[in-house]
Amino acid sequence: MQVAMRGISKAFGPVKVLENVEFTLRGGEIHALMGENGAGKSTLMKILSGVHRADAGEILLDSRKAELRDTAAAEAAGIAIIHQELNLIPQLSVMENLFLGREPSRFGLIDYGRMRREAKAQLAALGVGGIDPDAEAGSLSIGQQQMVEIAKALALNARVLIMDEPTAALTEREIDTLFGLMAQLKESGVAIVYVSHRMEEIFRVCDRISVLRDGCFVGEREIARTDFDEVVAMMVGREIGDRYPKREAVPGAVRLKVENLADENMISGITFDVRAGEVLGIAGLMGSGRSDILKTLFGAKRRIAGSVVLDGESLDISEPRDAIAAGLALVTEDRKHAGLVFGMSVGANATLAHLGRYARLDIVNAGKEGMAVAGLIDRLRIRSHGAFQDVSSLSGGNQQKVVFAKWLACPPKVLLLDEPTRGVDVGGKAEIYRIVNQLVAAGSAIVMVSSELPEVLALSDRILVLSEGRQAGLFDAANCSQEMLMASAAQPVVFSNSFLLDYQVCRKPA
Repeated sequence: MQVAMRGISKAFGPVKVLENVEFTLRGGEIHALMGENGAGKSTLMKILSGVHRADAGEILLDSRKAELRDTAAAEAAGIAIIHQELNLIPQLSVMENLFLGREPSRFGLIDYGRMRREAKAQLAALGVGGIDPDAEAGSLSIGQQQMVEIAKALALNARVLIMDEPTAALTEREIDTLFGLMAQLKESGVAIVYVSHRMEEIFRVCDRISVLRDGCFVGEREIARTDFDEVVAMMVGREIGDRYPKREAVPGAVRLKVENLADENMISGITFDVRAGEVLGIAGLMGSGRSDILKTLFGAKRRIAGSVVLDGESLDISEPRDAIAAGLALVTEDRKHAGLVFGMSVGANATLAHLGRYARLDIVNAGKEGMAVAGLIDRLRIRSHGAFQDVSSLSGGNQQKVVFAKWLACPPKVLLLDEPTRGVDVGGKAEIYRIVNQLVAAGSAIVMVSSELPEVLALSDRILVLSEGRQAGLFDAANCSQEMLMASAAQPVVFSNSFLLDYQVCRKPA
């Protein structure tokens, strides 16, 4: 299917989001749509998929004008979208989410047997056949939910498939599987719009790229005839500098020491330390327990074994407020449900964790709080209409920056980062990397989980690899590669009865 969007404009109240945007899509191509957070990418794709209606402009499908009044009309026209924010119904099962609104029936009743079989086949095609079709969607990890979203869209047999940050929560193995399926769809003539902030992915799988900036169309390029620097310049209107800002790691004394950490159902025998002025990365496949370590340390999951020592003192953390009081902070991977309070403002979210800093006799000093919020908005370059804007109305990347801002009001002793740059544009990522470097230079210890292996390698001093909830190795980041990390994450781990595992340190062969 050929798609042409001409003169598309859209405003929400007085705020112009898109202005006279042009976008074309050919059948059998993967077309990247890029721009900074708030550039209008998601809004443009929501118009194409019937979620929003344009204020001006037209959409042509195979040279015929189309009226995409709602999502049902778009699906009927052969257009499907995988949204950046997960849209599963958590109380329903995986298979009920996959077939929502198009359930197979027999004699007027839902055919659960057929639904289960077809769900298993769709999940297996994505390489996640281990996901139980009968499991509640809300019980899955973020990465598993993302794979279910992808399976749901692919099951529609669409001729136009829009993917908005589909790999944000996936590991390298799942990404490879997804890219293989995309190549097959492309070969069969499906047109794919690929929205992502991950430059490596764009240059790996896409044919063309269109760039938006501040709601306007900037330009279009053939992937083979452009490069990273040109794309970044189109996106931000300036040179971004070093992609991963360099720092000299001078770790101090051990700040956080963890021994034999275990939760109720996933991780066991986790032992590591992280020093002041050090970044410890955590890598592993989806479901390996990476996020579980951070949640257990922060008190969001119950610790059933092991010890946690901070600056020489043993910690007894049973809930997040204990962790915050001790000097720990967590940037969660799920900003929508665990990182932000929708319905509250940008400013209220940014100061929520340390509101007492701006209060006297339980009365908040609005001026003091406002100055702190303004500083955080400026420091993180959060695109908003001010501190009083509802955080739910921000783009996904700017919401992530507000999550990050929440902990910068009071620099933590230990910062736990779970996918800290998920859904953040290249400019925002660079800013977050610089802030990480500043915190490290000030003596904070950082434990970071990321599915982006280049990010893990670039930011970390050492990298802990997990496999099925257990340690598979500890690597020196300076002497390691993506291939080595993946090989370690994929290998089976043999454990002693004490659940202790000796560290293996990666070294380049002589």
